[in-house]
Amino acid sequence: MVKLIGAIFIIVATTVIGFEAARHFSERPKQLRALRSALQSLEAEIMYSHTPLHEAARRLAVQLSKPLSSFFDSFAKKLTDTETTVKEAWETSLIEIWKSTALKQGEFEIMKQFGETLGRHDRFSQQKHILLTLSHLEREEADAIQAQAKYEKMVKSLGFLSGLLLIILLF
Repeated sequence: MVKLIGAIFIIVATTVIGFEAARHFSERPKQLRALRSALQSLEAEIMYSHTPLHEAARRLAVQLSKPLSSFFDSFAKKLTDTETTVKEAWETSLIEIWKSTALKQGEFEIMKQFGETLGRHDRFSQQKHILLTLSHLEREEADAIQAQAKYEKMVKSLGFLSGLLLIILLF
């Protein structure tokens, strides 16, 4: 009886681990889509509404879900509450929330580079930088979708099968 309970516990634990790892593969494309949508909204705010950057970031924070809402909220607060440059506020906010995202280092570098140009140019140059960033993120999203299709089901199965292997080895 104890062995059966132990075996069930092992199967459940390894399956949960597999599903949690697979969730990372499905979250990344969703977060990239949300990030692209946020940058498109930022572009509209800058180009057509002439909204100040801190106000545009605050509006985005309300529209988005976590962790991206936390990023834009933190960015807006840093711009209004502290004596800092746009680049520093962007980068610090990015570092703060990055661990809670499913995004990878490549996306971090893209966003960091975008932050270096943010607020430094006129509206039309800024729009070009946003469009460039969007194209880079679109490429990353395509890679993320491909990785999800390739690995998500495998990781789920691997979690369950590793539990079975562990049970066979232990019992």
